[in-house]
Amino acid sequence: MPSTISARELHARIVAGTELALIDLREGGDFANRHLLFSINIALSRLELQIDAMVPRRDVPVVLCEKGSDRRLVERGRVRLEAFGYSNICILDGGVDAWEQAGFELFSGVNVPSKAFGEFVEHTSGTPHIAATEVQHMIDAGENMIILDSRPLSEYKAMSIPTGINVPGAELAYRLADLAPDSETTVIVNCAGRTRSIIGAQSLINAGVPNKVIALENGTMGWHLAGLELDHGKSRMYPELSETARAIASERASAVAGRFGVEFVSLKAARNWQADQTRTTYLLDVRAPDEFAVAHIAGSISAPGGQLVQATDWYVGVRGARLVLVDNDGVRAIMTASWLIQLGWPDVAVLEGGLKVADDLESGAYQRPVLGLEKSSAPLISPVELASRLDVGDVTIIDLATSLEYRDDGHIPGAWFAIRSRMPENLTSLPDTSTLVLTSPDGILARIAAEDDALKACDVQVLDGGTKAWKEAGLVLESGFTNMADDTDDLWYRPYDMDDADEGAMKQYLSWEVNLVAQLERDGTTTFRSFK
Repeated sequence: MPSTISARELHARIVAGTELALIDLREGGDFANRHLLFSINIALSRLELQIDAMVPRRDVPVVLCEKGSDRRLVERGRVRLEAFGYSNICILDGGVDAWEQAGFELFSGVNVPSKAFGEFVEHTSGTPHIAATEVQHMIDAGENMIILDSRPLSEYKAMSIPTGINVPGAELAYRLADLAPDSETTVIVNCAGRTRSIIGAQSLINAGVPNKVIALENGTMGWHLAGLELDHGKSRMYPELSETARAIASERASAVAGRFGVEFVSLKAARNWQADQTRTTYLLDVRAPDEFAVAHIAGSISAPGGQLVQATDWYVGVRGARLVLVDNDGVRAIMTASWLIQLGWPDVAVLEGGLKVADDLESGAYQRPVLGLEKSSAPLISPVELASRLDVGDVTIIDLATSLEYRDDGHIPGAWFAIRSRMPENLTSLPDTSTLVLTSPDGILARIAAEDDALKACDVQVLDGGTKAWKEAGLVLESGFTNMADDTDDLWYRPYDMDDADEGAMKQYLSWEVNLVAQLERDGTTTFRSFK
């Protein structure tokens, strides 16, 4: 029988601030309904794809939880983790329900600590904001202004404010001198909702830029709700950094480092931290992903600074771990560190000298390590052979993509969307064929899932190269929710992910963000810091 921990014992451990990986194994949509504030969501369906990067030290204390006292998910998760060498695992007795019954707060949504922090910053710093209609008037009047979108490029391309330029969060203070060399230019920062608008605008204010800086109230959702037209598919980007802008940004970052107590660590000390088996250390490269792909320190994780602040729980799975931030010249690492310090992170440092001091640089896009792939022995089937089998009608295709990928990126005609952790029960309504063929976007998750005990009684094959290989072979895809063995609760759907961009959901989401501060006060476990 695995060891358990009560809600009160877990609460005390969270407050103590020692290293802890609190993992909720439910699917993302279920998790987003109600969860513990500092739990990270690693769905059992995708455990092998995320756990090594999120929780790299095998003997770190791990607490697993799910909704209630049914231990189906946590027991299966414990077995998998122990097989991968994790040795210090507890289960939250009674799950999330027991936490609530003990009188502790539960939260809805995702990236809640970071989003609540954004509201905290606006409240304590008085970050100025402006309504969408006022911005439209400024555009129409031809005022001296610039709109900077602080989201990743993929989000910006989906929808953006007219005239807006994509400048992800950590790039704002770094590149502003090139983007707005005139100190009389008004700078408006936006995101999809509130958090990255607030943090982005306050970053520039903290950096001491001479411009007037304002956050766009409620971002692109606020723009849409005001009845204004959004752009789609745009690619307006910041220019190549000039040496003048670099020097200005470096001077401003130095002042930020002094104000917020940013610490620096030598490469030798950082390596010693990484070798320390009693602590967890993350080496986080906060530059843009394309820069990371050109050259990065071996073993580092691509974590663009704006997103690291916005969604720390997507990059760091161990609360209380050491964070070492890396970039090429220190500016973006300092700005990111200043926010993590304010978030209450106890042990943050910037790598002194950045990439220049390392002798083990690598190239290539970041790929999270995958556990268990070497054990996969399921037979592979080529796209061409699968197409022939579909014509015969003796195979059923199970697509393990996320429901959004299944809907929007396309799937093989006739393929069924199914959630791995719910197999084989969710397969009972599928056509009765001789063979199941598993696929996923790149085929990796399908290869891992083929070894699950739940499918041992089935004749299972895996599409070689996944749905990507099917597409590359020139074979047709279809989109939409055409064959659903499960509901779409594998993910939390943002209001603008919904088919009809539901305005009611947008209003509810924005109200939820604003109300987080009051909920945090009731919870009492956050350690946000305010610097006056």
